[in-house]
Amino acid sequence: MISRANQDRDFDDDMPEAQQAPRRILIVGPSWVGDMVMAQSLFKVLKAAGPCEIDVLAPEWSLPILARMPEVSRGVVMPVGHGKLELGVRWKLGQSLGTVGYDQAIVLPNSLKSAMIPAFAGIPQRTGFRGEMRYFLINDMRMLSKRRLPMTVQRFVALGKGINQPLPDPLPWPRLVADAANQRTLPDKLGLSMERPAIAFMPGAEYGPAKQWPLPHFASLAAELVERGFQVWILGSGKDQEAADIIASDQEAHVINLCGRTELGDAVDLLALSRAAVTNDSGLMHVAAALDLPQIAIFGSSTPQHTPPLSDRAHVIYLGIECSPCFKRTCPLGHTRCLTEIAPQRVLAALDQLGVTT
Repeated sequence: MISRANQDRDFDDDMPEAQQAPRRILIVGPSWVGDMVMAQSLFKVLKAAGPCEIDVLAPEWSLPILARMPEVSRGVVMPVGHGKLELGVRWKLGQSLGTVGYDQAIVLPNSLKSAMIPAFAGIPQRTGFRGEMRYFLINDMRMLSKRRLPMTVQRFVALGKGINQPLPDPLPWPRLVADAANQRTLPDKLGLSMERPAIAFMPGAEYGPAKQWPLPHFASLAAELVERGFQVWILGSGKDQEAADIIASDQEAHVINLCGRTELGDAVDLLALSRAAVTNDSGLMHVAAALDLPQIAIFGSSTPQHTPPLSDRAHVIYLGIECSPCFKRTCPLGHTRCLTEIAPQRVLAALDQLGVTT
C-alpha cells in the first residue's frame, strides 16, 4: 500500500527511460458505449508515453468495440452486471488477474465497486479519481476538477498522465478500425442493396426521451433523402425497433430498419460503409465520430460541452434554449422544445454543408 503522503508524486519519475521495460496496464472500463469509445484517447496517450500492453476489463458487449482499437491487447470480460456487488466473483477474478503481472490499473468509473478487482489483484499502482470512499482501493488518488476538465475525454486522458502534468494539445481522438471481412459479408447477410449510398440514422438514446429528436422529424428527413437518391439504414438495439418502424413507415423499400438485427460490431462496420449519419447524443454518435464519418449530432437535454462527437466532420446542432441543458431523462416542462424546434430542413441543410447530399 502506498502512503497518502506519496500520492502527489509520479511513480516512475526516478527511473531512467532506458531502463523502463514495457509496462502492463489494466484499464477498468466504463459501462456506456460512448464512454468506452472515448476511452481510446487514454489508450493512445498511454501508448505514446512508452511501450506498454493495455488490457481492458469491460462488459462483454464492449468487446467488439475494443477489438477495433489497435491499442488494446486484450479485452477481459467483467463477469458482474452493472451495479451488482457479487463480492466473491470480484475476488476470484482479482486473484486470477493478479497472476498477470500488471504494473498499473487505471479505474475509469468513480464507483467503489469498480476499484475492487485491481485491489484484489494486488496491482501496485491503482489510479483513479476520488469517489465513494475508496481510499484503501485507489492508492494513486486524483482530485477531479470539473472546471479544469469539463469533458469526459479530458478526464480519461488525465488519468494517464502524472499528477499536475498538462494534457496533450490537441488530444488524440478515438479512431476505430472497421472489420473489412465483416463488411464484405454484412450486406448479403442483412439483405442490403448497395446501389444507393446509405445515410445512417441512430434515433435511440439509452439515457431517455429528452435526448431523442422527434420520430416524425426523422421520418420527414428520411423521405427527403430517399427523394434525393439515398437509402437510410436505421441502427440501434432491439429497444429501438418500434421507433424505427415509425420512421420507415410507408417507405420500407429504401428506409431499412436494422434495429435489433445487428450486433454492436456490425453497427460499427455498417457505419463505416455509410455516407453519413444523423444521430442523437448517444453511444453510436461517438462510434460514428471515431470512424471519422460525416454526421449531424443533435443535442437536446445534454450539452456538447461535456461529451461532443470527437471529429472535425461532425456538425453539432444544439439550440441552447433557456431551459437547457437540464440533463433530465424526460423533459420536466413537457414540451421538449430543445429538440422539436430543430426542423428536418435544418438537418438537411447541415448535411448539404458537409457536402454529403450536394
